[in-house]
Amino acid sequence: MFRNHVFTLSVFSLLVLGQAITARAADACQPVYNALTKIITTPNHSYSVQTAPLVNGQQRTVEEIDFQGKIYMLAKGKWMLIPVTSNDRLQQELENEKEGKSTCQFVRNESVNGEVAAVYSMRRETDTAKEDGLIWISKASGLALRQELDVESVGIPGKMHLIGRHEYSNVKPPL
Repeated sequence: MFRNHVFTLSVFSLLVLGQAITARAADACQPVYNALTKIITTPNHSYSVQTAPLVNGQQRTVEEIDFQGKIYMLAKGKWMLIPVTSNDRLQQELENEKEGKSTCQFVRNESVNGEVAAVYSMRRETDTAKEDGLIWISKASGLALRQELDVESVGIPGKMHLIGRHEYSNVKPPL
C-alpha cells in the first residue's frame, strides 16, 4: 500500500513538474508573442533583406508599410496595396501561437539605434513552417525593433533567411 502511494505521489509530481516546465516555456515566449502582435497592430514601416531558395539564394529587399489595417509593399519602384490585411496576419499569428510548438529564451540586452532592447531567441514549429531566429524588443515600448530569422516552409526546399527592422514614428500610407 505504501509503495502504491509513493508511486502515485511520484507520478503526480512529474505531471505537475511537466506543467510547470510547459508554463515557463510559454511565459518565456510571451514577450516575443506580444512584440510580434505589436508589429501587426501598430503602424510601422519595415525594411528587410530576404535570401530565398526559390530565387537561387539571391537577396531581395522588401519594404512594407502597415497602416490602419492595410499593408502596402514597394515592388519595382511602385507602392501597391497587397490583398493581405493586418487582421489576416494577426489571425495567423494568434493561430501560430496557439497551435505551434515554441521555445523562447532571453539572450542579452543590446542597443538598437540608441534604444535599449532585450534580445530573445525563438524557435517555432507549425504545420506550415519551422522558424528559428532572434528578435530585438524595445525595453521601453515592447515593440520589435529588429529580427533575424530562418524559415523552412513545408513543400519549399531550403531555408529563407530574413533580416529586418521596424520603424514606428511618422508612418503614413504611401498612396
